[in-house]
Amino acid sequence: MTNAKFLSVKNVSKSYKTKVGWNQVLRNVSFSLSPRDRLGILGRNGAGKSTLLRIVGGAELPDTGLIEKDMSVSWPVGFSGHLQPAMSGRANVKFCARVYNREVDEVVDFVSRFSELGSYLEEPVRTYSSGMKARLGFSLSMAIDFDCLLIDEVTAVGDAVFRKKCEAALLEVAETRSFIMVNHGLQAIDRLCNRVIVLGVEDEPVLSTRVHKTIKAYEKALLGGEWQRVEE
Repeated sequence: MTNAKFLSVKNVSKSYKTKVGWNQVLRNVSFSLSPRDRLGILGRNGAGKSTLLRIVGGAELPDTGLIEKDMSVSWPVGFSGHLQPAMSGRANVKFCARVYNREVDEVVDFVSRFSELGSYLEEPVRTYSSGMKARLGFSLSMAIDFDCLLIDEVTAVGDAVFRKKCEAALLEVAETRSFIMVNHGLQAIDRLCNRVIVLGVEDEPVLSTRVHKTIKAYEKALLGGEWQRVEE
């Protein structure tokens, strides 16, 4: 009998040096994910949402704390740092397929169909808009079949039809995969996630399985009301 795959974040903190001193963006963040867990991250601008995704994905190191994982974890989808700007979209896809030991033709075919980039796949990524990069990155992460997807605002990019396509794809893979999502569109987190973590409303992050009620409490706090933790 094999143990279930997992991802564990333990007491992660992160600060950045600024002109006026150190700015702590994450303080003692802890959570764990099992297969099929879908975690939404809530927080105001500057609360550390994207920083947390980059730390989980290995693009940044925490100042303190520990990341343990037995899952394959994607790059932060919506963050284009993993794409080589001088290479075409197709060349980037082929390169990633080889790095992750996937069948190149199958990955290229999936990305071509899902991204709907058409002839732009043959163009250098440096010519892409942010929305096109997000389409390419999201499609590629779906094609590579990671155990856990890191999603940074990708369902808020592009036209409404493509956003719905992304959400439908995420709901489909939620039967077998996990994901961690940052999205200013709180309705998407409400529809897609079964857990949320709220940054910046208390001294330490608030983790909840009461997704809808926690989102409502967070929206109230955004409008100037008093933050009230939702009881589990």
